Amino acid sequence: MNRRKFVKEIAIWSAGAAAVPVLGLGREVSPVVAVARGTDWGKLVEKALAPLGGIQAFVKKGAKVCLKPNMSFDRTPEQGANTHPEIIKAVAQLCLDAGAAQVTVFDRTLAEQRRCYINSGIAPMLETITDKRLNLIYSDNTQYVPVEINKGKSFKNWSFNKNALQADVYINVPVAKHHGSAKLSLGLKNILGIIGGIRGKIHWNLDQGIADLNTVARPALTIIDATRVMLRNGPSGGDLKDLTIKNTVIASWDTVAADAYAATTLFNIDPAQIGYIKAAYQLGLGEMDINKTKVLHS
Repeated sequence: MNRRKFVKEIAIWSAGAAAVPVLGLGREVSPVVAVARGTDWGKLVEKALAPLGGIQAFVKKGAKVCLKPNMSFDRTPEQGANTHPEIIKAVAQLCLDAGAAQVTVFDRTLAEQRRCYINSGIAPMLETITDKRLNLIYSDNTQYVPVEINKGKSFKNWSFNKNALQADVYINVPVAKHHGSAKLSLGLKNILGIIGGIRGKIHWNLDQGIADLNTVARPALTIIDATRVMLRNGPSGGDLKDLTIKNTVIASWDTVAADAYAATTLFNIDPAQIGYIKAAYQLGLGEMDINKTKVLHS
């Protein structure tokens, strides 16, 4: 991508105009949340996406795809602090099978990157896919570009990882868990893994800050890993007693709706009580009322 084209595309992101239409319908239609349950976690993603038209509804042949799991913590898959490796592998393989030209996976971790990538189980799992189109990358300062947040109420500019901004398809793959500051960590909060700078500043006004950031990078698809859910002592956890097995994957092109459904059904919390969900709804980023959301089970 030449500099002029890149600057032009960054301007589009800065204007908050990067909402990706799905199946030609656009974002103004009532959201759909697809839910799949089962004990074969490797097949849950495909099962969840089927009611949405499959991965082909989001990833076209030749597309450059960016996958953003949560692998921010030096924890094992069993401890539930990160997206389960079987879930992210399934998403990556589906994108490759759909004909993606490139699939990039990364996170900006809170602990040392290599330990997080390896001990989360994600790096070893992705290594089992012998396809050169798949790239697990380590983020560094050279990958971040400044972006104006025109719709932001708390922040007016921040740096974002260009791998997410330049992708044809940005897919958000968080894990569902408790969070000490935000109450819950779900799809909207997963955006903190694609920003640069001093992330601690976001906590000055965490809920509005999360919503503001989501006006810039809006996923084409959010897939919430709720195979095992951390109910307390998040976000890092550690004690297996803090987890409950839900055997569930939740998918939607509307991240607000996906988070609202997850808050209600996994944690028995009114979405309006999660500050960043409410703030994102008020910014027009999605539907918070699950009674206005079509839920499809498979």
